[in-house]
Amino acid sequence: MCCSCVRGRDRVASPTRSSWPAAQLVAAAQSGDEASIAALVSGAHPHVRRFAFSLCASSQDAEDAAQEAMIVLFSRIGTLRAVGALASWMFQIVRHECLRRARAMSGRQERVAEAATPSAEDDVLARLEIERVAAAIASLPADQRRVLIMRDVQGLPGRTVTGLLGLSTAAMKSRLHRARAALRADLEIHDESTPQ
Repeated sequence: MCCSCVRGRDRVASPTRSSWPAAQLVAAAQSGDEASIAALVSGAHPHVRRFAFSLCASSQDAEDAAQEAMIVLFSRIGTLRAVGALASWMFQIVRHECLRRARAMSGRQERVAEAATPSAEDDVLARLEIERVAAAIASLPADQRRVLIMRDVQGLPGRTVTGLLGLSTAAMKSRLHRARAALRADLEIHDESTPQ
């Protein structure tokens, strides 16, 4: 197999096929060994980046979330309770950072769109609706979620989205259509199941 084929396969390897740093390295890093901490950060970075790119709305947010997770790993590895919990700990940090960035983005968009000050009740209802829509978007398959977020949340032009994701226009439109239909169905099911 050629080198480029091997590299391409490694890029899409699942977390079970490409392993996280060994437990001994994690334990040494927890005890404060600087070389082990550096090796741990280096070994965990590709996995953390993969998490970030699958969870965040944009590549910039993904890079920032991965960087934040690496800073937390470097500075707080001693607080990790179980050696085997490294992957789930990193996943939670990345997930939290992606959600924080998405909320900040939606908060900025809401403030720009608001002409009048809403009542406290309107504010609570709006936040609940945002959380409900965010949860429905998060449940979409990753390929559909990325297109939907880029087109409908971030408002990027179709040509930009196709370029960023390396898709044809037809593929992008197809994914966007499926994502919108699934999102609409999910929200309608929730509306029907909510008591009036």
